[in-house]
Amino acid sequence: MQNTVRAWMNDLVVFVDPESPVLDALSTMRRRYINSLIVKKTEESPEYGIVTSIDVCDKIVAQGKDPSKVKVKEIMSSPLITISPEMTIAECARVMKEKRIHHLPVVDEQGTVIGMISANDFLVIAETMGRGDGERLLS
Repeated sequence: MQNTVRAWMNDLVVFVDPESPVLDALSTMRRRYINSLIVKKTEESPEYGIVTSIDVCDKIVAQGKDPSKVKVKEIMSSPLITISPEMTIAECARVMKEKRIHHLPVVDEQGTVIGMISANDFLVIAETMGRGDGERLLS
C-alpha cells in the first residue's frame, strides 16, 4: 500500500465554481495554503477542470489582467489529466514528468475526483526513499 498514490494523496480536494472570479480562487488557495483547485462540473462545463498557481502566474500576472474581472473558466485547464489511486508512485511521477504537470487529480472508477497529488508531495516521498524506505515505493 505504501507505494500507491492512495497512500500519499491528499484526500481533501478543494473545488471552485467555473464562473467565480479568479480573485476568489486566489483567496481560497492562499487561505488554504494550496496551489491548485479543481473546477466543478456544470451544465455549461460538463468536464472537471483545474486552476493552479502557474495558471495565475502565466495567464493573469504575466498578461497584466485583473483577477477580479477574469473568470476561473477562462484560465483553467480542461479536460483533466487524472490518475487512479492504485497507480504506483513511480508511475505517477512518470506521468507528471511526461505531461509536464505538477498536480494530478486522483479519480475513482466513476471518474469522481477523490484526491490530489502534487509535485510538492514528492518532497516527502523522496525524503522517505532517502531513509531506506524507497525500495517499497518504487516496486
